[in-house]
Amino acid sequence: MDSEASSAYLLLLQSLSQIPIDHYLIATAFAIIVYLYNFIECHFLEDFFSGFRGSPVELTYNSCSQIYHGVVSNCKILHGKYLATPWLSTPHIQTCFLNFFGRPPVFNYKRQLFTTPDGGTLALDWLMASDVSGGAVRTDSVVSEHEYTPIVVVIPGLTSDSSSAYLKHLAYHTAKRGWNVIVSNHRGLGGVSITSDCFYNAGWTEDIRTVINYLHKEQPETTLFLVGTSIGANVLIKFLGEDGENIPVAGAVAVCSPWDLLIGDRFITRRRVQKFYDRALAVGLQGYAKLHQPLFTRLANWEGIEKSLSIRDFDDHATRIVGKYETVDTYYRRCSSSIYVQSVSLPLLCISALDDPVCTREAIPWDECRANKNIVLATVKHGGHLAFFEGITASSLWWVRAVNEFLSVLHSSQYMHVQKKMSKPSIPVHSSIDQGPYVNVTEDGMVAALNKEPTMDNVEELHVIQDTHEIHASVPEEKVNELDELVTNAKSDDSSGVAQTSSADDGMVLDVIKPLKRYVGQLSRQSRWSFWLLVYIAITTSWPLVGSMLYFVLGKKVRDILLGGLGRR
Repeated sequence: MDSEASSAYLLLLQSLSQIPIDHYLIATAFAIIVYLYNFIECHFLEDFFSGFRGSPVELTYNSCSQIYHGVVSNCKILHGKYLATPWLSTPHIQTCFLNFFGRPPVFNYKRQLFTTPDGGTLALDWLMASDVSGGAVRTDSVVSEHEYTPIVVVIPGLTSDSSSAYLKHLAYHTAKRGWNVIVSNHRGLGGVSITSDCFYNAGWTEDIRTVINYLHKEQPETTLFLVGTSIGANVLIKFLGEDGENIPVAGAVAVCSPWDLLIGDRFITRRRVQKFYDRALAVGLQGYAKLHQPLFTRLANWEGIEKSLSIRDFDDHATRIVGKYETVDTYYRRCSSSIYVQSVSLPLLCISALDDPVCTREAIPWDECRANKNIVLATVKHGGHLAFFEGITASSLWWVRAVNEFLSVLHSSQYMHVQKKMSKPSIPVHSSIDQGPYVNVTEDGMVAALNKEPTMDNVEELHVIQDTHEIHASVPEEKVNELDELVTNAKSDDSSGVAQTSSADDGMVLDVIKPLKRYVGQLSRQSRWSFWLLVYIAITTSWPLVGSMLYFVLGKKVRDILLGGLGRR
């Protein structure tokens, strides 16, 4: 029996040896191709057998949403199909091609160095509509030729700045439509030094809030739109949720948001191909830290930063420490934009690719987006991370066209958001946007100055406006005008006193504190009746408990006193 079995195996081996070696090589190559095809999530065959018709855009929205019925329903691109460039039929190749090539249009920004109230420096890179329109007269000022020309403010992704290919695609094609674009670079990026002890992170909304309020103060009649990409989309949604209706922004678009940072952290370390992105982004963060090594050495764990192999490692040794979060998971939970979706109160379009290799579809808050009437979620089956290349030459990005169409339709509709509570400027607003400092940023990284050195005047005015703006959100409507008058009077009354102080910082503090003290005092005098009403309610509601405690504690002494009195009688 054993001899028969061994002879059978021998015959099988002899038969296999008769097969030409070329056939084995072909079979091996085929197996490798099948493995790689699935490993890189290629969908070329799927597109081929569908006749390269593309996949439809899936829209998630509330059935009562006016934003959908009045705006998105008129967007042809969002109701069409998306077909990826055939030779980029994989999210990984699309994403890598965008970062290494990208084919961005060629143009130069004009740079404005903006100083924040805490002393930080932001690079605001402007691209005016006149800079890309043929035959237009170009000037060194970044002031719009028409005060009412809409402005699109862009928040870049992690370690990205205005020179990134996808941002250049967005800025150029938006300016081509006749609008002005500002790329609000994160702190320490865009070739600008960090000038304060504060760095940006996935939940840092203070900078974009400062920029938006500044632009609105400088050009109150100009329509402002916001576009966030990747981590910038997370910052955008969190900002919209934090401020609710009290934002001078007409509409916004979030592209490839990570939504839930904790889920994203688990996802990016799950598979080998995702770990490649994790490592690549960690290297980018390390490069960012090395640009500002003295500050990171003083404020964070520099030795840990150098040894970081993942985003989580970097966040543990740098972001968490500088941001004063207890743990990395605490940072991820508090800064995730998904918990702010329900509070978004202005038109918001969210675009995500279901095969995004960086920001997983598992983190998308489908139900929360559907419940909010102000949000429309557009998901595409393919596209990668911020790529969405289309056409045989891969010369354009689908999401850029979708963003511009949505904002254009929204701008021509009646559904643009209008700020409910508008804080008046504490001093007359003069257009100082052309006072610089502005520089030309060329392709080779050279910077050419166009105007004079920066001043702190705009920062001082903005600081006062932000503080009064916060008070308006917490007091009744009838107090708003009263507060504005107080702030204006305080400005004029204290102008001479501020000029005599030893530093500009002391003057800024006086400008803010004096009107606040006056207002609080006046408010407290006029609201005494409500204070005593609250005291009365507190006493009446807590008296049964307090009375019982007094009875048990002081009951014996009271009885002794009463009996002693009766005895004397």
